[in-house]
Amino acid sequence: MVCTLALMALSSHAQFKIDVSGVGLTQLPVTVAAFKGQEALSQKMSEIVLADLQRSGQFRAINVALGVMDESTKPELSALRQAGADALATGSVTKLADGRFDVRFRLWDVVKGQDQGGQGFVVAALDLRMAAHRVADYIYEKLTGDKGVFSTRIAYVTKVGARFQLWVADADGENAQSALASPEPIISPAWSPDGNQLAYVSFESRKPVIYVHNVSTGKRKLIANFKGSNSAPAWSPDGKTLAVTLSRDGGSQLFLLSAAGGEPRRLIQSSSIDTEPAFSPDGQSIYFVSDRGGAPQIYKVPAVGGNVERITFTGTYNISPAVSADGRWLAYVSRVSGVFKLHVMSLAGGTATAITDTVADESPSFSPNSKLLVYATQQQGREALMTSTLDGRVKARLNGQGGDIREPHWGPFFKP
Repeated sequence: MVCTLALMALSSHAQFKIDVSGVGLTQLPVTVAAFKGQEALSQKMSEIVLADLQRSGQFRAINVALGVMDESTKPELSALRQAGADALATGSVTKLADGRFDVRFRLWDVVKGQDQGGQGFVVAALDLRMAAHRVADYIYEKLTGDKGVFSTRIAYVTKVGARFQLWVADADGENAQSALASPEPIISPAWSPDGNQLAYVSFESRKPVIYVHNVSTGKRKLIANFKGSNSAPAWSPDGKTLAVTLSRDGGSQLFLLSAAGGEPRRLIQSSSIDTEPAFSPDGQSIYFVSDRGGAPQIYKVPAVGGNVERITFTGTYNISPAVSADGRWLAYVSRVSGVFKLHVMSLAGGTATAITDTVADESPSFSPNSKLLVYATQQQGREALMTSTLDGRVKARLNGQGGDIREPHWGPFFKP
């Protein structure tokens, strides 16, 4: 079974293309009715909610003509049952006297005929998209039992000509805000666990140095400007420590550094090139890339130092490790027959699977609920920012900024 769905006109410039493939794919059939009052908006709330749900890979849309209804309307569910819908979301958007908007919604279990609750938000016009993402989060959690990630954020880098920019955007790629622009390269953005800061590498000093950047205020602090290269920052789960790659002692080696700066501590004594650290979710281990076996492979070492364990054995060139928040999965990029493909490995079983058919994948990063990956690639000759389910069956091309798109990183859960 191969099916392609296109969700069009979420705004005047937004488009999501969701490719669904696979045999026996189970998706919850859901209907999202047009929110009462949304016809006056340039961005339709119900369409944003539905796009979020479909992009997750867990839902498929059931289109039923329902007429105008809002969260207070008790729907006639028989037509929805006949159409095969299991759930219905209704809602409204009302502009208040002060210019803000009152957004309300309700979720119905169509099969059981039960009210599944709802919520309401009062938001500024600029936050209407975020309100729609929060609606989708509620629906996703109610119907799957897992926390939704639609109100989270991603960071990524673009290169247009000689100009580099670090962007912060909604999880669907929309509402991108520039955090930094520079004529010199910006690489390796990494979200802090509280979602307030980004660590990244800048070449503004004509060498790689590491900054920690406060996303809300725009203020930043230089935390690693040692002799040689300073690169590949990765946050510990408690946000107190960064694992970094430094060449201050010759070669590229792993160090631990306080997030406030200070003197780094070398993690491993090795003559090999060790780089691209990534903490395990419990903070006890660090995954990294090393050429100690003759070619780049992924290894693991205790966060306090100690014996090194090799993790990847399939393929001769494996880089860019990312570990899911539930500790079950390792994503990485493997060079296969000269092309770079995204792989997902079960850490319990050690089985790895290529989940893409593209050939220039890079920089995978897990969603905070461990159900999706964001990565950069090339698709039909164009740079693309993509999400994928872990089995590769549902992929969505996000509406990223133009140019050469690089190094996306998915932020933590939204904290109200």
